Amino acid sequence: MNAHGSGGHSGGGPGAGRRPASGTNKRFVLDASKRNLYILTFVLFVVMLGYGIVIPILPFYIENMNAGGTELGLLVASYAVMRLICGPIWGSLSDRVGRKPVLLIGILGYAITMVWFGLATRLWMLFAARILSGILSSATAPTTMAYISDSTPEKERGGGMGMLGAAGGVGTILGPALGGLLAGESLSTPFFFAGGMSLLALLLAWIFLPESLPVEDRLEPKSGEGILDVRLWAQAIRSPIGILFALTFISTCGLMIFANVFGLYTLERFSFGPQEVGVMMMVLGLVSAIAQGGLAGPLTRRWGDEAVIKGGLLATALGFGLMLLANTYMTILLSTAFFGLATALQVPALTSLTSKRSTMPQGIVMGLSNSFVSLGRIIGPLLGGYLFDANIQSPYVAGSLVMVAGFLLSLVGLKPVPEPSSQAS
Repeated sequence: MNAHGSGGHSGGGPGAGRRPASGTNKRFVLDASKRNLYILTFVLFVVMLGYGIVIPILPFYIENMNAGGTELGLLVASYAVMRLICGPIWGSLSDRVGRKPVLLIGILGYAITMVWFGLATRLWMLFAARILSGILSSATAPTTMAYISDSTPEKERGGGMGMLGAAGGVGTILGPALGGLLAGESLSTPFFFAGGMSLLALLLAWIFLPESLPVEDRLEPKSGEGILDVRLWAQAIRSPIGILFALTFISTCGLMIFANVFGLYTLERFSFGPQEVGVMMMVLGLVSAIAQGGLAGPLTRRWGDEAVIKGGLLATALGFGLMLLANTYMTILLSTAFFGLATALQVPALTSLTSKRSTMPQGIVMGLSNSFVSLGRIIGPLLGGYLFDANIQSPYVAGSLVMVAGFLLSLVGLKPVPEPSSQAS
């Protein structure tokens, strides 16, 4: 690994040390940076829109092929497992060949697999498409985050990560509604629509998005070293940012425990139907999107990433408790909104701080971070479902305890780090 690939520039990852010489150039660079952020935001929105579109359609697709809940669970898990495994590989590759080509591969692969899904007539075709989608689409999230790390000053990084999170949140909100609407004519139509949107995102990124990682800043592999370098991943996990990976897993796991059993919990306890649950999940998504897009940046600039993470973990633990105490439609709605706000602020702060504190290539680090997100998306639903079968309130009790453990871990492991400029001066 050369000095450039190791983050040799002072003040952050590759490109962090480059500053424009004049006010005019600075304004131009800022405008270009905003344009690039908007393109990346649209790309992530399209990917998560496709993810959301799939959610309401899958059960009907499975049913048409004479399959049941077991096959549905395996189909969903296969996608998450592929993202878990392949995220760091794509991130590592982007450190070597640049962000843009890897991002384009991810978008193109996602478009192809969406169309494949729409054309599937056999169960094995669904599994093949879903697994391939997990393999290829896992290139998008770590690469977009590494791109932001390359091209965004540290003080603005939390806001940039928040914009990406908000885009993903909005896509997840609109996806199910759009999928249900488009499926009126044919179950295949939503997948063709998602594929077309992905091709549009591919075109925008290809034409307008510049490369963020210059050749001189790319990682030079050692002789015989491949992109599947488990030793390098283990080194990152054992490093000081390992605690941030753990907190990312805890945060995602808590959110998935909440979301996975929410519909069943409200049905069993309050006899709510799909309409009430749909409104509440929409509120959860909207609050999350607004918080990540509008609040994450100002709060992290004012209080710092560490404080926002700690406050978010503690507030999420409280949110689980509020859900248990809520006993009317309005109090449940307010509890859901509070929970969405608490979890939403953690995500960009965790990603931003991971990027800032890493001394390793950003692609590898962002890939690993997304793998811990995927792991949380696997463990959270499994844990929540198992506990719900034992007692309908136990998932929320366990979720609160998990977040309290995360808060205590953050108190011990997240210490403020002096600004690089203060040391340099």
